Amino acid sequence: MKKFFEAFVNVWKIEELKNRILVTLGLLLVYRFGAHVTLPGIDATKLGSLTNQAKEGIGWLIDVFTGGAFSQASVFALGIMPYISASIVVQLMGIAIPYLQKLQNEGESGRRRINQITRWLTILITLVQGPGYIYNLYHTLPREAFMLPSDSFQFLFSSVVILSSGTIFAMWLGEKITDKGIGNGISLLILVGIIARLPQAFIQEFTNKVSEDNGGPLMLLLEVVVWLGVIIACIMLVMAVRKIPVQYARRTASGDFEQDLMGNNRQWIPLKLNASGVMPIIFAQAIMFIPAALAGLSESDMAKTVTAQFKDVFGLAYNLVFALLIIIFTYFYTAITVPTNKMADDLKRSGGFIPGVRPGVETSDYLDRIMSLITFPGSLFLALIAVFPAVVSNFGVQQQWALFYGGTSLLIMVGVAIDTIQQINSYLLNRHYDGLMKTGKNRKAVA
Repeated sequence: MKKFFEAFVNVWKIEELKNRILVTLGLLLVYRFGAHVTLPGIDATKLGSLTNQAKEGIGWLIDVFTGGAFSQASVFALGIMPYISASIVVQLMGIAIPYLQKLQNEGESGRRRINQITRWLTILITLVQGPGYIYNLYHTLPREAFMLPSDSFQFLFSSVVILSSGTIFAMWLGEKITDKGIGNGISLLILVGIIARLPQAFIQEFTNKVSEDNGGPLMLLLEVVVWLGVIIACIMLVMAVRKIPVQYARRTASGDFEQDLMGNNRQWIPLKLNASGVMPIIFAQAIMFIPAALAGLSESDMAKTVTAQFKDVFGLAYNLVFALLIIIFTYFYTAITVPTNKMADDLKRSGGFIPGVRPGVETSDYLDRIMSLITFPGSLFLALIAVFPAVVSNFGVQQQWALFYGGTSLLIMVGVAIDTIQQINSYLLNRHYDGLMKTGKNRKAVA
């Protein structure tokens, strides 16, 4: 613990790192402030029914992803979910559209172009989701909550424009945090919304267990122990790797490579058990919002059944589909982020080889097969943790507190926290300080 605090103090000794952290905190503060700015024309004191809608189930999840802006009828009510949805669509289209495949291979210029396409698609999605959100306000809030006629075109048009602008501004904040701050900006925007709900959920569970005599302090202590155990399981999932031995050939005087039969020049390729991080959870959760939204547009019995099934985040049907999507997106995102062909080519050019495997195509196939094998248990473990809140809710845990037992909330918290700490750690180690994730003596910075 002492070493950790010493490393924490060292963070503020590095000017660039300190400035990045302050920029990150400042932009997150702006986002949190904007989440409480109500849309013009709506009385902020009469949002009780909207707040109740966001207390459980899918309403709670949407409210978490928007940082509480959904229940506040805020200018940020759509949050950054349209941007995430646009990212999913663009990445899926990248598999089938040659133009996007070409952009993916053009390096930094291609990525900038893809980001621009994603931004334009985000605007189109907000123009669809904006009227849907206003439609929900019409059917949720009482008439007196609207200062302007709720059915007027002026109110609808201005509100959709403001909601779209809010999403674009939130997207800009996330990109600025990634560029000028520390950590992944979009993920951090989601993280602060989740953390903001954690104390309230725990206090409600504490009141339920102690004040209302539903198990008492002993049961609450058991729940906390299980929660900490799930956190440890999430950390193990994020950090677990499979190491592949790589041996490098020696370059002879003539410039040719000669195999080092003694294995003195051996290194390792670390392949993560969960190379996709929390992105499959975010992608799957974004998709899970769609069926209920579409079914809500119809009044048929089948549509009402679909709406009921996909609004119950603790239901069997919802969690089966959710788990299946997580497994699919884990494979999909791993295939994008782990280019086994490029890894094999880089090894071949540098004189590296995996013992017993020919360089080139066979190495690529070998790495691809290994990734498929380790991704399968990783995706199952990820899906299991994601649906674990539905399991604990059957043992008397309140829904709001149960949603922190894995699922989207806890996995994002752990994944984003580890990613941010690793970035801070790299700054410390580059300046010859002990990192937040490393022990040992503190070393003086080299001028």
